[in-house]
Amino acid sequence: MTIESFEFWLYRLGGVAALAALVLALNGFRRAQPRAQGVSVGVGARYLRFSIFVFFSVLYFAIGWLLWRPLPVQLPAGARLTADVAGALVFFSALALYGWGYRSLGAMFSAATSFGVRLMVDHRLVTSGPYRFVRHPMYLAVVLAGFGGLLLYRTWAMLVFTLAMFGLTLRARREEQALAAEFGEQWQNYARQVPGWIPRVRR
Repeated sequence: MTIESFEFWLYRLGGVAALAALVLALNGFRRAQPRAQGVSVGVGARYLRFSIFVFFSVLYFAIGWLLWRPLPVQLPAGARLTADVAGALVFFSALALYGWGYRSLGAMFSAATSFGVRLMVDHRLVTSGPYRFVRHPMYLAVVLAGFGGLLLYRTWAMLVFTLAMFGLTLRARREEQALAAEFGEQWQNYARQVPGWIPRVRR
């Protein structure tokens, strides 16, 4: 198998996996939409509607298609294969982490933006699954998927996507404000024990 055919199938598998992650997110938001809404933080909370998220998902794909041009980086065959393999390992592992986080949240999954967060009336604090190790495993997964995808695809679209994902730190702060308002001491105890982004190395 040539490196070109290897990349051909690897790229398409990555695209299918990324699309599956997006469908998961949209489906979770669709299921959460009709439920009674509780605590909200940020002026953008009123705009957390399924139709708006679908619109921005389509817009995201349109921008990605326009920017899907190779970066001006020419790698020798060995480095190119190394970048493909390393990128694929990070990319697919990150999407697996995203799926694990999604499954752990279950019915508690809801949409959020950097401008607003809204919880459900019957919201409960999830501390199982990957949430035992970090408070924002799904956001961490998206950031890692950006880096892995940048190594794997090496396009302008992936570079812009990766840089844009650092905005998730603001979204995470919004979520933490909402969770602190809803769960008080329970949230404070959890936040003291579990780091936000980087798991602790324990003996």
